[in-house]
Amino acid sequence: MSATDPLIAKITDYLSTPDLQSLPVIAGRTFRIKFLAGGEYNLNYKLTSTDDEVKLIFRVNIGTQIDRKDQILYEYRTLQLLQSSGVTPVPYWVDDSRQYFQQGVLMMQFLPGEPLDYTTDLNAAAETLARLHQVKVPEEQNHLIREQAPLSLIFEECAGLLQVYFDSELADPAIRTYLQHVRDWADENRRAEVYYQLDSWHCIINTEVNSGNFIVNRENGTTHLVDWEMPRWGDPSQDLSHFCSPLTTLWKTTFRMTSEQKDGFIQYYKSVIQDLHLRDTLEERIALRDPFAYLRGISWSAMGWVAYQTEYKGRRNPDTWKTLQHYMRLDFIRSLFDPILKRSLI
Repeated sequence: MSATDPLIAKITDYLSTPDLQSLPVIAGRTFRIKFLAGGEYNLNYKLTSTDDEVKLIFRVNIGTQIDRKDQILYEYRTLQLLQSSGVTPVPYWVDDSRQYFQQGVLMMQFLPGEPLDYTTDLNAAAETLARLHQVKVPEEQNHLIREQAPLSLIFEECAGLLQVYFDSELADPAIRTYLQHVRDWADENRRAEVYYQLDSWHCIINTEVNSGNFIVNRENGTTHLVDWEMPRWGDPSQDLSHFCSPLTTLWKTTFRMTSEQKDGFIQYYKSVIQDLHLRDTLEERIALRDPFAYLRGISWSAMGWVAYQTEYKGRRNPDTWKTLQHYMRLDFIRSLFDPILKRSLI
């Protein structure tokens, strides 16, 4: 965005309103405002006070991935619940009145650092997730969407995404046949979710734990998880399986976790977890979840592969297209699912 971005002037005026001037982090300060990043769902601006003592993120919400009209409030309330963890941004302000801005807005702490490096930061990620998953949430404050039937929820989402590929004239017949087999296997084995229902261990889960959503500050020795647009109340295996999935690690990097690295990550996570029952059952929870984490990733990729070549209306990212092409190779897909199709979860 350019320096003439009209939102910068609007944010400047907004910061001078009585409500904003009542906030200690804003009161009496003048801020430099710079566009930081934006996507399909949010526009993010960095606010830096002229004395450089206060740095904030000003987020303008423009869409939702969870079909919520109160998307920005949902994120803000989650950050409030997680504040005791010490590994998420501090939320300072939310406004969903739509009176000054047409969209909901959120202000939170800016955390300097760099994305997580899978080759050096696995233990830091494991500790961060363990701290988040152990946050206690009073029932009366729990606004989070609940995972009632987690494997069925993933399966139904993936079945719709895969159908886009199955119906496309661009689809490779061999890949179509193989993915239909994978879909049928998942349909049969999603009944294994009864495990999570009979032995529930619920916590706040992020659902988007890729390297770019972690901020590592090597100077301070801290690691934070910063994007909380799609949190749920569910089993920790959701985050752990997603984090370890090749479809996650290879999205922006060339890293694919070995079985030894995955085991080390899980063991370090368990060393931070205080609940003995979760420690004892964690591997089983992850083993049930892994196939569906892979299915979700490959289903999105199959849909995206078709969309990028047809009616996709967004900006086509060359790196994304390169990754989608890699994921939609039969040898890669088989490397994910061949070991799984030989066994039953039920």
